[in-house]
Amino acid sequence: MKSFIFKSLIFLLVLATGAAAGAYLALLKGVPQIEEIKGYMPADGTRVYADDDTLAGEFKIEKGIHVPISKIPENLLRAVVSVEDSRFWQHKGVDFIAIIRAILKDAMARRIKEGASTITQQLAKVIFLSPEKTIVRKLKEAILAFRLEKNLTKEEIIELYLNKIYFGHGAYGVEMAARTYFGKSVSDINLAEAALLCGLVKAPSKLSPYSDLDKAKERQHIVLKRMLDEGYITKDEVEKAYKQPLHLSSMRGEMYAQNYFLEYVRQYLEDTYGVEKVYKGGLKVYTTLNRKMQTAAVNALQNGLRELDKRQGFRGAIGHKYVDLNKELGGERPPGKVVMRQGDIMTATVITVSDSQATVKARGITGKILLQDTMWAGKLIDSKGNVTRNYKNLKLPDILKSGDIVRVMVKDTISGDPAFSLEQEPVVQGAVVVMEPSTGYIKAVVGGYDFSKSEFNRAVFAKRQAGSAFKPIIYAAAMDHDYTPASTIMDEPVSYSTEQFGEWKPENYDRKFHGPTRLREALAYSRNIVTIKLLEKVGVGKVIKFANALGILGSLPYNLSLALGSLSVTPLELTSAFCVFAQDGTKMNPIAIKYIVDTDKNVLENNQPEGSRVVSPQTAFLATSMLEDVVKYGTAKRAKALGIPVAGKTGTTNDYNDAWFIGYTTELAAGVWVGFDNMRSLGTKETGARAALPVWIDFMKQAVSEGAFSDSGDDKRSFPVPEGIVTAVIDPLTGLLATNETEKMVEFFKEGTVPRAYSTKAQRDAVKKRKAEFGVTEEAEHEVD
Repeated sequence: MKSFIFKSLIFLLVLATGAAAGAYLALLKGVPQIEEIKGYMPADGTRVYADDDTLAGEFKIEKGIHVPISKIPENLLRAVVSVEDSRFWQHKGVDFIAIIRAILKDAMARRIKEGASTITQQLAKVIFLSPEKTIVRKLKEAILAFRLEKNLTKEEIIELYLNKIYFGHGAYGVEMAARTYFGKSVSDINLAEAALLCGLVKAPSKLSPYSDLDKAKERQHIVLKRMLDEGYITKDEVEKAYKQPLHLSSMRGEMYAQNYFLEYVRQYLEDTYGVEKVYKGGLKVYTTLNRKMQTAAVNALQNGLRELDKRQGFRGAIGHKYVDLNKELGGERPPGKVVMRQGDIMTATVITVSDSQATVKARGITGKILLQDTMWAGKLIDSKGNVTRNYKNLKLPDILKSGDIVRVMVKDTISGDPAFSLEQEPVVQGAVVVMEPSTGYIKAVVGGYDFSKSEFNRAVFAKRQAGSAFKPIIYAAAMDHDYTPASTIMDEPVSYSTEQFGEWKPENYDRKFHGPTRLREALAYSRNIVTIKLLEKVGVGKVIKFANALGILGSLPYNLSLALGSLSVTPLELTSAFCVFAQDGTKMNPIAIKYIVDTDKNVLENNQPEGSRVVSPQTAFLATSMLEDVVKYGTAKRAKALGIPVAGKTGTTNDYNDAWFIGYTTELAAGVWVGFDNMRSLGTKETGARAALPVWIDFMKQAVSEGAFSDSGDDKRSFPVPEGIVTAVIDPLTGLLATNETEKMVEFFKEGTVPRAYSTKAQRDAVKKRKAEFGVTEEAEHEVD
């Protein structure tokens, strides 16, 4: 009997040992081998450079910007060890003392209150294991932690850890975190900033100073006290760091300003070289991106879309929460305020509201919104843009109440508490394309209001109706077929029979007719009737062929609606077409990538500026000359504020669904489109001149101030007159040669196209009579599409 019992025990022991060994072997399955760990190196992805050869971005599997431990401040190393794993330098991967302490604290609290994962275990989880919370995964994590500790130094482990962990707002690793939150490299951060960053590791979203400054400061204080407990800093250093103001970066947007351009490049690279080569091939891509222009384009578009969105109306608070007034207004605020900058936009909570002002709290700081800074919100709209209420005598309680969560912009920080203005996130979208006509280099691409909200690149892929922005192509085609800027066409009521729509009676924007009109004047004021009749005379087929030569290759409607821009085109296509006029009739191939080099320094691709003559220099100049008048006195006269010669055209489609402005100087061309993704109307009077042109002007002003243009004098900035162009003095009323009895203006002509007839009194009287029939006694300047 005893022998049987003994044998049974031996059998059970062997069975248990085998089961344990089997379980251990099962756990080892899927755990990286030591060779993988020691040889672990992030895949060498693609590095993308701007036109000044500075790094603009990277395409790689690993996220973040790797920095060696030598570049990481001692205070940051001490902070993360203090708060995440105080025995990091002593344990062997798993801290059994911390585990026992955590179990005791959890038992006393009767809930899971404290974790016990070491920095090494966290690294194992981040790099090699899935995030699932199971016992098996925790055991694998411990095994891998032991392996890491056995084969890597502590310095190598903490370097890997700090380069991989997530700090919130898209920031992976300490270098990206320092840039995101403080606008500088991690090597330049101080103790207060190091403590705040390390405090984020536990819960980046909840503890972000952009989301909740109070919680971020509380966590910062915990980190500082842990550093004090560990003997890394003194009590005085704790107090000084805690009270130190936080200069949170307003540069977060600039870090991501080039994302639309980079996404455009990435898609091309993947299509051309394949995903494997892009993310693991170590390519170096040198692009045409100008970082200053890209940032200026992003800022200009965002400013313009916010203003347009305000004209749409106020959609109300973006959220609501309970507000304890005693706590918010009576309690002490944590020291060390965030330093706010004029123009910063952020989320705020409304604390109190009176008729004339509201008290709000943003990033832990209390400030005021005055009634005068909310007047645009008197028109309330629903999610579809329909007006639900319009307050004539607005008071703040009409639109705000305590607990409302809203967007605000910092107006002033000089006089004590900051002054805010009410903002809202735009629903309307837009795009900007910036090109260098002489080379075809694409200098900037902005495909929407915010890349983080929508990655769809409208600048490159959104085909929208061109509206009146297509008219210059019709007028330029006419210049190729014996018309001149002085040619006249009767602006009068017309009617066309169509199979699809029946009788079509087109109108001008102002719903008036203007009698005999010179083509220069018709384009400047964007007259629809003259353009339709001109298209009819030149021929739809000839205009389509001309547009194709400029690079507009999509399906174009073969009917007179083309005069009103019924074709669909992308902002990049239309801007590139206008560049032909700016470049004396030469079409330059659009270029975003100059050259690509692989890891062996082989040049895989080298794109030199390459163009072909598609339009005569004389036709291109006449088109440019007429487009200059669009700016001098026509629909784009606001652009005169730039102070340098500009040619361009506004564009508006039916029902105000799309707004355009494409404009250029001798050195730079830029196209702006604005509209809703769902094709809804921008609203009455939201023309290209009102919705798109201000974006273009804003961008160009920033480009000028940033030195985007050469220091050449005005004579160099003026559009050059090519050979084969002559001038003549004409009568602006008839378009014929002037006499001593007529008004006079200088007009450009191709050689051989100057009118031979002089303007007579009878002709002048006939023109005046026809104009009078339409109620035109004096030409008024109209700000239209």
